[in-house]
Amino acid sequence: MPLYALVLLCPGAALADTLVDNVDGFTLDQNGAVERISGLLIGTDGRIVQVLHRGEKRPGKVDYLLDGKGRVLMPGLIDAHINLMSLGFSALTLDLSVARSLPEAQARITAYAAAHPDRAWILGRGWDAATWGRSPTAADLDAATGNRPVWLISADGHSGWANSAALAAAGLTAASKAPAGGRIERGVGGKLTGIVIETAMAQVEKAVPAPRPEDRDLAFTAAQNLLVKRGITAVADMGTTIEDWQSYRRAGDSGALRIRIMAYAGGTDAMSLIGGPGPSPWLYDDRLRLNGVALAVDGALATRGAWLKAAYTDAPATTGLPRISGTQLRNLMSRAAIDRFQVAVEANGDAATGAVLDAIGELAQTYKGERRWRIEGARAVNAKDVGRFGAIASVQPAALAAATADARLGPARAADADRWASLAGAKVTLAFGSGAPAALPDPFAGLATATTRQDAAGQPYGGWQAQERLTREAALAAYTTGAAFAGYAEGRFGRLAVGQRADFLLVDRDPLMASASELRATRVLETWIGGRKVWAAPAGE
Repeated sequence: MPLYALVLLCPGAALADTLVDNVDGFTLDQNGAVERISGLLIGTDGRIVQVLHRGEKRPGKVDYLLDGKGRVLMPGLIDAHINLMSLGFSALTLDLSVARSLPEAQARITAYAAAHPDRAWILGRGWDAATWGRSPTAADLDAATGNRPVWLISADGHSGWANSAALAAAGLTAASKAPAGGRIERGVGGKLTGIVIETAMAQVEKAVPAPRPEDRDLAFTAAQNLLVKRGITAVADMGTTIEDWQSYRRAGDSGALRIRIMAYAGGTDAMSLIGGPGPSPWLYDDRLRLNGVALAVDGALATRGAWLKAAYTDAPATTGLPRISGTQLRNLMSRAAIDRFQVAVEANGDAATGAVLDAIGELAQTYKGERRWRIEGARAVNAKDVGRFGAIASVQPAALAAATADARLGPARAADADRWASLAGAKVTLAFGSGAPAALPDPFAGLATATTRQDAAGQPYGGWQAQERLTREAALAAYTTGAAFAGYAEGRFGRLAVGQRADFLLVDRDPLMASASELRATRVLETWIGGRKVWAAPAGE
């Protein structure tokens, strides 16, 4: 095997100078404009030494030359909101995302249970009651699984479906009360239906056997594999636990950490346990850092968990499920900010978003300097709040669901949903993520959605709330420079520029020139992180 091949395959080996040449490449410059490039010179430390343009003289001698053969080269993409370990575990458990009916789901559950008789619990995710015509019940699961506990997370991650054995293991009865921000669904006579929503899900999850460290390592490997094949070279991991962090550290110590992780601890206790006196330094050649803490004010619009200023149009008795009070929110944010941890708060309803902006406005008077507060989700933003949006908007294009937003908000308030262009026009930094495993970590589909406001079938015609469409450049920035800035990583990665890490993709088409359908069909041919090829499409694909 040639020496250069050994260098690329061995994680612990020192890199050689690498020239990537003969490519049709692009990146974004410091002003967000597209810069066309034709090659990269990468140093021994995995950083870019020179960005080459057409007609410029190439270096005379390098250790390794990669002929791009005219393929399209672009920056590696950053998923700004993901639950990394959950993504990995979802790849190793029962997948119900393909089940288009309840009977089909029951058949898959029965087959999975039979194929895994050694598992104490049957776990999985991906079911979507909206496609089934009705919400499933514990009785539906009992018929498929018997007495073994079953716990299945919905496709959007905001509700769970349990059988009778799982409800019993969790100690849930007709007399059980849901915590703030949650709901336990009941049927006739107050009998539990088996559907548990938002924060109430924790009451079942605490009964599920904890994964072993080796299970976590396997799940993390699966997650990395899923991400690099889709062109994702860095992520913001929301809700990192100490067990997750230790898994990432084990991967880093062994040379198996490929992607870059900007971690946000799942609550202030985990934040202190992982970071101690403050954010961690960058570790493993800029592959891992604890940035701050992830908090949540409300839940999802789909489950009516998002906290709205006015009642839901299709449920006039509720304004949502706020999880914490304004005082509690300020106390948690202050606890993090005092030690300079970055704060990321999930807020989906307009009332929740407004409450976070109020808190930021007050805390900014005490905690001076650039804090880069983050609001995660921001599904509904009141027009009056756009101009005072003193935070980074970390949003998920895949969450765009016209029918759900129209039903929940009604025609008069639908314009408040997913205000991407309005926020960008107000000079708010956008950072795009997937929310995986609630949605596929598919940035090219996200780019298509952000620029058309349409689904994969091209609906609705002309785009839903089309005034909120973004340009290709703005959408690409949200997956690269904006997402890097949101995680204090600008200058390290996010652009193809001198001094930055050489994180790039070779793809089969130019995403800046492709139609929306072509953009969704983009294939990643190779993924490079830190000047090393970490994934290549199998020959023939």
